[in-house]
Amino acid sequence: MRRQAWFEIHDSAWFPPKLRDLVTEGLEKVWEANHTYRPITGRLRRALRQSRTRQVVDLCSGGGGPWLSLAPELKDAEGQPLGVVLTDKFPNLKAFERTREVSGGRIGFCAEPVDAAAVSGDLRGFRTIFSAFHHFTPEAARAMLADAFEKREGIGVFELAQPKVKTMALCFGMPALNWLLTPGMRPVGWRRVVWTYLLPMIPFTLWMDGILSCLRSYSLEDMRELVHGLEAEDYRWEIGEAGKGKARVAYLVGIAGRRGASEYPLAK
Repeated sequence: MRRQAWFEIHDSAWFPPKLRDLVTEGLEKVWEANHTYRPITGRLRRALRQSRTRQVVDLCSGGGGPWLSLAPELKDAEGQPLGVVLTDKFPNLKAFERTREVSGGRIGFCAEPVDAAAVSGDLRGFRTIFSAFHHFTPEAARAMLADAFEKREGIGVFELAQPKVKTMALCFGMPALNWLLTPGMRPVGWRRVVWTYLLPMIPFTLWMDGILSCLRSYSLEDMRELVHGLEAEDYRWEIGEAGKGKARVAYLVGIAGRRGASEYPLAK
């Protein structure tokens, strides 16, 4: 296992929760503006159809995840819109409510804390986790994957952060993007203005945590190690990268209900 146990500022217990929410909301605004997760749309669509699910359970949703742009692109095996449920161990209810409102109710949420490594049996559906997998220790990450495997729920792990210099270089653009996009965020509020422009803690945290995320992220080889032994005829793993250039998205996808050996395709 090559993954290193670094920390992140907004992950720390001392970091104020309200400021943490502003950081995660700022990060997701960048994802939305850049269509960061567009390269994995096709693969996720196929995995959802193969799993024959009608609902997505998004783990570690932060400020709402990339679902406002992703949800309209995804349908179930019968061509019907999928339901999406946002969850988090520390749910940002205001952000979740805004996401539900903007989506016209298509994207819902669980108001109670949800442990990504032990999801309640009441939350059925294909599980997803965007840019948060690296926050988990190898033991917790393995438990998350094992829980989905044992309950025969599909799961999709998607990570922009990777332990590569070219990926870390992208983080230097985060402060400028945050300054540029903040006026379009709703609600703006005095806290967001102060901590973005007057005392720029949000852009600084996005920059520093972006680099730290890359340093503590799982490589494709690490992902293979995490799923070793989680094998069955009716469960299939896919590991690889999607996209072009420096902003490639690493993925680890588990598909329930499909016979055949696991695949570990690497991006060409």
